Amino acid sequence: MSDDALTLDALAGMHCTPGPQKLEPADIARHVALLPGWEDRGDHLEKTFRFPDYHATIAFVNALAWIAHREDHHPDLGVHYNRCVVAFGTHSAGGITLNDCISAARVERLTA
Repeated sequence: MSDDALTLDALAGMHCTPGPQKLEPADIARHVALLPGWEDRGDHLEKTFRFPDYHATIAFVNALAWIAHREDHHPDLGVHYNRCVVAFGTHSAGGITLNDCISAARVERLTA
């Protein structure tokens, strides 16, 4: 896929692969530009999702857990009454990988 063809939907349509390599800063910036509200925190991508109540927050967490299990790529979560902080980073690669960007895009699709 060419760089010009990369969209949020194209990124979300990809699948995580074992043993990903840390992305270069320019590649991270290009991917983060497709992910509304996500921030590059150096070693991980992070976004806070807000909900009207605890039930909606937990429904989101459960749906996210299903995606993470299916892709075998799991985020760090901060679960609160009406929000969830989601962080994707690949510890074994020492930073942000394509798998992190794919997973963030899939979570964006979940909330669309």
